[in-house]
Amino acid sequence: MSTRKHPRLLRYIEELQGDHPWGTFLDAGTGVQSIRWVAELGTERWTAVSASPRHAEHVGNAIQQAQRENDRIVLGNWADPNLLKGESYDTVMADYLLGAIEGFAPYYQPYLFQRLRPLTRKMLYVKGLEPYVPTLRPDDKAGRILWEIGRFRDACLLHGDGLPYREYPAAWVVDNLRMTGFEVLKVKHFAIRYKKLFVNAQIDICAPIIEKLADRTLAKALKARGEALRAEALDVIKSDGALCAGRNYVIAAKPV
Repeated sequence: MSTRKHPRLLRYIEELQGDHPWGTFLDAGTGVQSIRWVAELGTERWTAVSASPRHAEHVGNAIQQAQRENDRIVLGNWADPNLLKGESYDTVMADYLLGAIEGFAPYYQPYLFQRLRPLTRKMLYVKGLEPYVPTLRPDDKAGRILWEIGRFRDACLLHGDGLPYREYPAAWVVDNLRMTGFEVLKVKHFAIRYKKLFVNAQIDICAPIIEKLADRTLAKALKARGEALRAEALDVIKSDGALCAGRNYVIAAKPV
């Protein structure tokens, strides 16, 4: 078990794992938060995969002192059939990988679990987010603000030649896991409370994109829209404590 206080979804994965050893561990879509957690689990060794050189560098810097001789960070894209070819791990975690993979291998999501199946010996844990951007306008205030922030962010990313995340619902994940040779053991949702840090991060990520736009009229309008959304969201957080909207999920599965 890890010793530090980690986010509740990771703590829930620890509960599901119980007293079973983690063995060899694959963090299939690594991040600073996930690798710090993995480093405390008492694994035999771990492999962490990232498709972004810059992100892989950040992960390496964050875990440098805890990284053991046989632990490794691998730069690669899951659309590459040679990535980790012939390897397998006792435990595999896909930490918001399903949504993030869109930026590196668009439309590859239906093949992701098929790709991870031969790498998984005992357990697969999937963390994800129920989609909230490609939906009808929510009726509740918090949901509507979150929806508008998500659409603003994604619009800016597309204007900046980037690709937004493409999240998939838990029901789709369950169906896809079953079709690719997994038995689904647990599905649990977690309500989300978005706070000031999230709102500022979502608006601020758009700033460098907006600054580079050749159409300065559009840039001015987007900047104003972002600041208006920030102000509205922070007002709600100040009064209600958070934007209470949306759900994360954890799915536990084993190969059959």
